[in-house]
Amino acid sequence: MSKSGPDPLAQLTEIRAIMERSSRFISLSGLSGVGAGVVALLGTGLGNWYLRQIYPSGGYTNLVSSTPAEREQLLPYLLLLALGIIGAALAVAAFFTVRRARRAGQPLWSALGRRLALSLLIPLAAGGLFCLALFWQGAVGLVVPGLLLFYGLALLNASKYTLEEIRWLGLTEMALGLVAVLFPGFGLAFFALGFGLGHIGYGLLMYNRYER
Repeated sequence: MSKSGPDPLAQLTEIRAIMERSSRFISLSGLSGVGAGVVALLGTGLGNWYLRQIYPSGGYTNLVSSTPAEREQLLPYLLLLALGIIGAALAVAAFFTVRRARRAGQPLWSALGRRLALSLLIPLAAGGLFCLALFWQGAVGLVVPGLLLFYGLALLNASKYTLEEIRWLGLTEMALGLVAVLFPGFGLAFFALGFGLGHIGYGLLMYNRYER
């Protein structure tokens, strides 16, 4: 009577899982994307409301053709709103990702986590400064397309360290940015579509695939 050895298929599956954990940050939570998307939608609504107070007849479309004096007056509020959206989105993302990392037993601030953060930070910082210069120079209609493009590039750059869906989200953001160039008066709509609905859609996809 022959003794049955270890299941080769099970061993291969275990080896693959170990290699994936060591080379990719797999604890990124889909709920982080959903939360960030909700924050982006709320921020878009707040920005639209404020611009309607300044330009009752046109809102964002008037901002696109604003004068240097008007842009200088609006810049502090818009920067504060942008920083608020980024801060709230990061807080939500950190909460859900830390929770999932603890459950998976993967350290959050490991060498892999630092590489992921750095690969995101460099394109985002460059893109933020570039879009600020566009706004200051009067190319307001290119600000949202620029944000989408640079964000997409940042996600694409970081995708080699984390889940595959991040790469597709990055490509989606880049495609939206290119289309948004053709419709400069609809910047807020593209912002909501890319940063809001895009995050929510891919976040739900990741949650259903990896966390349920």
